[in-house]
Amino acid sequence: MIICMSDLICVTNRKLCTGDYLTRIEEIAKQHPKGILLREKDLSPLAYTQLAKKVLAICKRHQTLCILHNFIETAEQTGCPAIHLPLPVLRNMTEQQKRIFPVIGSSCHSLPEAKEAEMLGCTYITAGHIFETDCKKNLPGRGLAFLSEICGSITIPVYGIGGIHKENISAIRGTKAAGAFLMSGIMQCKDVSAFLKNFEKNGEKNDIS
Repeated sequence: MIICMSDLICVTNRKLCTGDYLTRIEEIAKQHPKGILLREKDLSPLAYTQLAKKVLAICKRHQTLCILHNFIETAEQTGCPAIHLPLPVLRNMTEQQKRIFPVIGSSCHSLPEAKEAEMLGCTYITAGHIFETDCKKNLPGRGLAFLSEICGSITIPVYGIGGIHKENISAIRGTKAAGAFLMSGIMQCKDVSAFLKNFEKNGEKNDIS
């Protein structure tokens, strides 16, 4: 059983992580976010698979959903129920593969991409980047109007991503977005529990499957 009292999905990044990486993953999993996206894009398939097994074990121990990124075969081999794919990878996913995963997500940067992802079978998408962020230096955020447009144009849950923190999470929630993805802050904060408490909200959350 997956425990979830949140509308936040935490994204991993070893290069930003403060302290021991797997300890950080465990600290996050203990707080039961909606999910943890293992997004280590620079790893080889073998290295990613080895890391995924460790992270999946942590998430299973704390009953927190783990979402694997990009490597469909790794998700199949490890029995992970959730996969997040770049659109080019999603386009090549077979119908048989899609049936394996109850949760399929993709990253979208325009309304046409969002509509395509929904058509291709996604159960949720991310839309971004919404606000300015160090991860996208010198690129202005697409803004709340962009997020609202996408939320109003497709039927699956949409999560805002990019530059989201405690001061603007209420604006994200003020759209029809299902929640938000967090990366830099959750990887670098001193106290994971205290950091996530800044994002807490009351009320029922949308599902991604």
